[in-house]
Amino acid sequence: MDLRRVDLNLLVAFDALMVDRNVTSAASRLSVGQPAMSATLKRLRRLFDDPILERRGRNMVATPLAASLVSPVRQLLADTELLLRSRRHFDPATDARMFTIMASEYSTITLLHPLMTTLRTDAPNVRIRVVPVSARIEEPLANSDLDLVLSPPETVSAAEMRSLAHERLFVDTYVVALDRKHPDVGEQLTLEQFSDLPYLAITFGDTYALVEGQLDRLGVPRRTEVATGFGTAPFLLQDTRLIMLMPSTPARMVARRVGLRLLEPPMPLGEVSEAMYWHPSYTEESGHLWLRSKLRDAAQQAGEFRRTSNSDIK
Repeated sequence: MDLRRVDLNLLVAFDALMVDRNVTSAASRLSVGQPAMSATLKRLRRLFDDPILERRGRNMVATPLAASLVSPVRQLLADTELLLRSRRHFDPATDARMFTIMASEYSTITLLHPLMTTLRTDAPNVRIRVVPVSARIEEPLANSDLDLVLSPPETVSAAEMRSLAHERLFVDTYVVALDRKHPDVGEQLTLEQFSDLPYLAITFGDTYALVEGQLDRLGVPRRTEVATGFGTAPFLLQDTRLIMLMPSTPARMVARRVGLRLLEPPMPLGEVSEAMYWHPSYTEESGHLWLRSKLRDAAQQAGEFRRTSNSDIK
């Protein structure tokens, strides 16, 4: 095959078709008309001498050949994108770019929100897309579906840790959060009270927060009455007898706004840490260098905020 006659845009269209398995949806994804995408699919079929997509009932299904090409085509597109970006310096003041970051609500509040507040002045054309946490991170990072992952090191497998570049951003401690006018708790919370009071557990999708594993290992019983995501949990404490454990930095950020009191936990708990992960091929790419430096700045601000608000915790 003469590579000089191959249009790279065909591979971009192929990737969109494999994501959506629908000509109309793929056309919308690439901002082209449906007739143009249909014509592109015909060109792909000629190029690979394969139907690529076949109709089965109401659905379009990838052929075995097309399915086998998904991963190498995405890698090729990712390598091409990296090659083009590496040829020029990223200027946050003028360049337009979208960064996709996988992050928990905790990371979003603690690190990404401070970053977003600076974009309007420092990088007006930069956009941040936040996607929820999932179990696998290596493949999406390798395929450039993600730029960065923000996650505690305990949630990343040893194999992924070896294959990905990573950097620890900060370490936090846990506090007990409860309504400011909680009727049953004074200046301190005892272990007996912790176990007897109704408890709110934090969940991330289908899994409980890491601190629940610590409590289990310590043999601390809980009266879990509510399990919910991190973002909504503090608001559920208002005017209730519920208590919860949460990292101290976001707890301090919302305590006064929501009307919460923060206390030291009545049991010894380990620290919670947050790290960022990226594919090694992006280590020296100028846009990624800028993004990681901004997250380091946000982590430093979080640390300073913790140090200056120690009086919030009794």
